[in-house]
Amino acid sequence: MSAGVLTRRPALGVTALRGGRGWRPTPYQALGFLFWLVMSLAYWRVPQCCDAGQHAAVVERLKDRLLSPRHPMGDLPGAGSPYYSPYAVAEGAFARVTGLTGWAVLRVAGPVNLLVLLTGIGRFTRVLTPRPWAPVLGLAAMTLLWGTERAWWSGYLGLMSMTGNLGYPSTFAIGLTFWAWALAGTRARDARRVRYVGPSGLRGYTGYMALGVLYGVILLVHPITSIAAVTGGAAFVVGWQRGWRAAVAARWAVAGAVALLVAALWPYFDVFELAGNDSVDAMHRRLYDGLVGHFWLALLGAPALWARGRRSARDPLVLMFALECLVVAYGFVSGHYTCGRILGLTLVPLQFALAVELAAPRPWRVGRRVLGAVAAGAACLGFLTVQAGAVVPRALDPVGFAPPPRWPAYDWAARHIGPGEVVVTDGYYAVHAIAGYGPNLAAPAWPDAALDERERLRRLADVRTYLSRGSTRAERVGIAHRYRIRWLLLTRRHPLPEEAVVVAWSRRTGEVLARVGPAEPPHPPGSGSATTR
Repeated sequence: MSAGVLTRRPALGVTALRGGRGWRPTPYQALGFLFWLVMSLAYWRVPQCCDAGQHAAVVERLKDRLLSPRHPMGDLPGAGSPYYSPYAVAEGAFARVTGLTGWAVLRVAGPVNLLVLLTGIGRFTRVLTPRPWAPVLGLAAMTLLWGTERAWWSGYLGLMSMTGNLGYPSTFAIGLTFWAWALAGTRARDARRVRYVGPSGLRGYTGYMALGVLYGVILLVHPITSIAAVTGGAAFVVGWQRGWRAAVAARWAVAGAVALLVAALWPYFDVFELAGNDSVDAMHRRLYDGLVGHFWLALLGAPALWARGRRSARDPLVLMFALECLVVAYGFVSGHYTCGRILGLTLVPLQFALAVELAAPRPWRVGRRVLGAVAAGAACLGFLTVQAGAVVPRALDPVGFAPPPRWPAYDWAARHIGPGEVVVTDGYYAVHAIAGYGPNLAAPAWPDAALDERERLRRLADVRTYLSRGSTRAERVGIAHRYRIRWLLLTRRHPLPEEAVVVAWSRRTGEVLARVGPAEPPHPPGSGSATTR
């Protein structure tokens, strides 16, 4: 000790009384909690829209009949519907216990899914690097570095799209995917000697079996996301696994077998039958339009990814990006455009390679300083052009940022419609939302494996005939009898049929709810989808 410098030693036993060094949150824990809080509030303040009606309808059907739910949107059997995943069944059971509506359950699910996602991102980043600021920068890159045109799809996790899809199964599946990648990377990089274990011994296999269960659940919850989950996991295994002895191969084989077994044993639907189902490919063609405008800011991660590839051609992020690009390209060339649903996850290697690079300790070389400055500018550009409206309240908005979609609610109409009664509507918003309150549609809005697509198209044609200005009363009565239509929910541009009786209307949209056909007795319990009004 130098002269003149006094030091104070802690009293004996003080550290024992205080439990040693006090706990301090990591940068990611502190900022991640703040992010969770802000995005949860942003998600709650925006009216639910788009696919939310479909997912609310799924919860309503499971709330009514947990073990044998009806079709999510139609007065039809629901056996074989892929919407009845383990995630949805858990939501339905929660709704039955709490009495919450399907819409309310989606509100609760948003923060829960976000927590799974944030913890998965933290675990995934720690597998890539111990740098404490890497997960913070990874989260920032994942939510801001997209493009300068709005990309709004389920599974896209920019700030703007998060305000709409945090409560969706896709968000939960993506959170589990980050966990699966992290666990696969941890096991692949484990350099400990793997010894053969006899048939009666499971020691050493449990972690792989748990990983298999996780992959099986992802496959059931969101089959499209499972494609990215598998390609990413394969990238870690190929990139980091060394010494492919028989025991090593056996453990990975066990993980794969368990995943397939979990998926095969699910009683609500056969997930493997979806592989040949192309009914939703046409609606996903738009995913391939405007790719540059939607994603170009993420390309700033290309230099960091290139540097990782130069250091090792087997780098997991490099392999992940290559494999996922191949899947996306296959979807475009083959016409299976649903593969484009993994485009959001295809950006992850770029975004997190950039985050790891910029989390390096200082001093930085010139190249890294330039990359950091450009990335910061790109993040600001992405925020100001697309993402800001998601989190900046209108009252505090000095610029007029574009807000998230604000769809109208239909509780004003649903309160008059009995559970499971059939509705015909000509409104874009109504056809996507009304089933979420408990009613059924004469023609379901979305394809579903539980209903032959040709039958759904026939129903759509009959609805168009019913709503046609040239239809006769006899034609309308015949169609109404065929599908047990009880209600019309029509926009201002469509005249009411002469046999319809107006019951309610919306001041906001001008839509009219009208009753058609004779009054019917209430549905007996279990005959339709229950809802709480």
